Amino acid sequence: MGNILKNIVGPVVLAAVCIATGWILCEIWPKPAAAAPMAMPQMAATIGVDTVQEREYNLPEKYVAHAEAMQEVSLLPQVDGYIKEISFKEGDIVKEGDVLYVLDDERYRAVKNQRMADLEAAKAEQRRADRQYQRLANADERGRSQLELDNAEAQAETAKAQVLLAEANLIVAEYDLKKTRVCAPISGQIGKSNVHVGDYVAPSRGALARIVQVDPIRVSFPLPDRLYVQWRQLQKRGETYEQRMRIILADGSEYEYQGAFDFDDNEMSRETASIMLRLKFPNPDRMLVPNSFVTLLYDRLNPPKYPSVQQSAIFDLPGGGVGVYVVDGEGRARATPVSVLPSHDGFTPVVKGLEVGQRYVTAGTRKLTDGAKVVEVEPTPTEENAEDYEGFKL
Repeated sequence: MGNILKNIVGPVVLAAVCIATGWILCEIWPKPAAAAPMAMPQMAATIGVDTVQEREYNLPEKYVAHAEAMQEVSLLPQVDGYIKEISFKEGDIVKEGDVLYVLDDERYRAVKNQRMADLEAAKAEQRRADRQYQRLANADERGRSQLELDNAEAQAETAKAQVLLAEANLIVAEYDLKKTRVCAPISGQIGKSNVHVGDYVAPSRGALARIVQVDPIRVSFPLPDRLYVQWRQLQKRGETYEQRMRIILADGSEYEYQGAFDFDDNEMSRETASIMLRLKFPNPDRMLVPNSFVTLLYDRLNPPKYPSVQQSAIFDLPGGGVGVYVVDGEGRARATPVSVLPSHDGFTPVVKGLEVGQRYVTAGTRKLTDGAKVVEVEPTPTEENAEDYEGFKL
């Protein structure tokens, strides 16, 4: 048994000694220097590019505007009577002076004839009184008294006054007869008739119909007090420019005619701190309807030009402000601070920082850093405004 233990313990002890010795030697033996990692070559970023071009900048101011009739009138009868005839079709365009309603005029013709007869009788009495006065005035003073002469003169004056009264009554009768024909006081579109043939009408019974002028038409919009003061300051300095005033209709299309300034109101609204400006637009096709709402675009007729870049090229700088990556002659993207105006139609005008003809990055700006090597490609039409572009045409 003792021999068996010796045969087992001896090899085990020897193996343990060898393992310990190897571990000690590994700790104290000099280690070779670690191999440095292999440097990876920097890959050039693929980006979309374009050229800075000069473009007109005409950002319009938008207002909710209200279409108004320049003239409108409610037709009221000026005499009473029964409707004998209606001479228009509802919705028609009528012209000033057109006969629209005819009232039964038999009674008014009779009154006119009576007033004519009264006038003739008054003229006859005036002639008799004048002759009587002239006869007494030319008679011998011994054959008439002063009282008779004064009475004759008074009768002559009274007869003259009766003629004037009869003439006035005749004018009133002729006016009443004329007003049995209700005519259009303005040109415009007539609406629904409130009466029919045979109805009895009178001034106190309300309007017969309504006419609104539709061509030209007026469009009004509220201008804020701040912009109104700026506008007046420009006029004061003589720096006004020609305005272009356009309308966007309810279906999104642009109205074919441009407006002209008509007038500005004489009071500022307390509730909205704005003043109403009114424009005049041609409206031959009646596309603009009174009391409808439209969008008014207010910009310049001859707008200024600026170097412009695609809106997608603008990015925020870390220290504030905005910039554009410009591609230099070495094929590197350089972050360039710029001063810009608000974007319009997909482009941003650059007031300071860029020049016409420079190449700039239009897409892929998120993966760029200042000075990064880039590969220029032209963006496809559907991608030229994308903020981060990956699929380029090579």
